[in-house]
Amino acid sequence: RHRHKEKWAATAPRVPSPRLALHHFDSSYSLHLGTLWPSVRAGLLCEQKYGALLNNFAAADHVPQELELLNAVDFISEALQKAQQWQQMMTQPEMSPPLCASISSKIKCYTFPRGDITRFRPARPDSLGLLDYYLMDAASLLPVLALNVQPGDFVLDLCAAPGGKTLALLQTGFCGHLTANDISISRTKRLYQILHSYVPKEVRDTVSVTSYDGRDWDQVKGGTFHKVLVDVPCTTDRHSAMEEENNIFHRKRTKERQMLPMLQLQLLMAGILAAKPGAEVVYSTCSLSPLQNECVVERALDIAESQFNISIHVEDLSHFRMLFQDTFSFLDCRLGELVLPHLTANFGPMYFCKLRRM
Repeated sequence: RHRHKEKWAATAPRVPSPRLALHHFDSSYSLHLGTLWPSVRAGLLCEQKYGALLNNFAAADHVPQELELLNAVDFISEALQKAQQWQQMMTQPEMSPPLCASISSKIKCYTFPRGDITRFRPARPDSLGLLDYYLMDAASLLPVLALNVQPGDFVLDLCAAPGGKTLALLQTGFCGHLTANDISISRTKRLYQILHSYVPKEVRDTVSVTSYDGRDWDQVKGGTFHKVLVDVPCTTDRHSAMEEENNIFHRKRTKERQMLPMLQLQLLMAGILAAKPGAEVVYSTCSLSPLQNECVVERALDIAESQFNISIHVEDLSHFRMLFQDTFSFLDCRLGELVLPHLTANFGPMYFCKLRRM
C-alpha cells in the first residue's frame, strides 16, 4: 500500500535520427523491396561509392590517363561503345537510335569497377584555377543523361543546389541558357562556389542563378524551357540512415517529412508548367520510396490532364538499364528507373522518370 511509483522522465529518451530513419525504412522498404531489402540496407550503411565527373572546362588532358592507370573507367563512353556494338548486331535498325541518341558523349565520368572500393584523390586546380573533376554519386548523372540536352536548349534546373547536376548539364556544352534555381539562399552560395571553381566566366555568364520558391516558377516564367530538371527535396535515404546533422527524420521535422510528397508534387507540376509544349521534364529523387517516386509522377499526370488540360507522355528509359547494368544495380519500376545501393556497386539510391509535355 505504501509503495511508490517509479519516477517517470518528463520527456522520452532522445532516439538518434538515423535510428528513426532505419526503423522507418525497415518497416516500409522491407515490404516494397522484399528479399532485396537486406542487401540494399547493407549498401546504405556502408561507404558510398563516387564517380569523378571530368571538368571539360579545365586544362586537364592528363587526368583520363591518370585515372585509367588506377583501373577507373569512363562508364558513359563504355556504355556508348556497348550501344554501338548492339547496333551492329541488331537485325532491326529502327530499334537502335534511342540507345546512342539519348546519351551525351560530352559528359565523362570515371568510376572504379564493381567491388573496387578505391577512393579518388581530391580534385586539383589547373593553371587557371579550375578544378579537374567533381566527385559525386555517379548515379546522379543518370537524370542529366536522361534529359538529353540538345544544342541551344533553354534549360531549367528547378532545385539546383548544391550544384552537381547543374555542373553536369554545363559539361554537355549544349545549354543555350541555363537557369539554376534553389529556394535556399545558403545552398545557392554553395552553387556559386561550384560554378566559380569549375566554370570559366564566359560560360558562367550563360547561367542565371535564382532563389525563387520552385513551386511558383510558372508565375515567373511559364512555358519557356526546352528541358527541365526537377530534382526534388526528399528523404535522402543514404544521408538519413547515416548522419544526424540536417536529418529529415529528426522528431522536430516529422510534419515536414510527412508533407514531402505534396511538396514534390507541387515542384513537379511547376516544372511541367515551365516547359514548352513538346519539351521534356526529368523528375528525380535520391529516395527508394514509391510514395516520393512513382506515386508523385502518377498524381502529376492526373493533375496536368484534369486541371490544366496538358497531356503528358512518360518516356521509356528501359535502355538505361541495359546500357548501365555493369555500373549500377537497377530495380524494375512501374514508372521510371531506380538505382539501388549494392555492396559491389554502392551508388544511389537514385530515382528518375522522364516526361514529355505534349
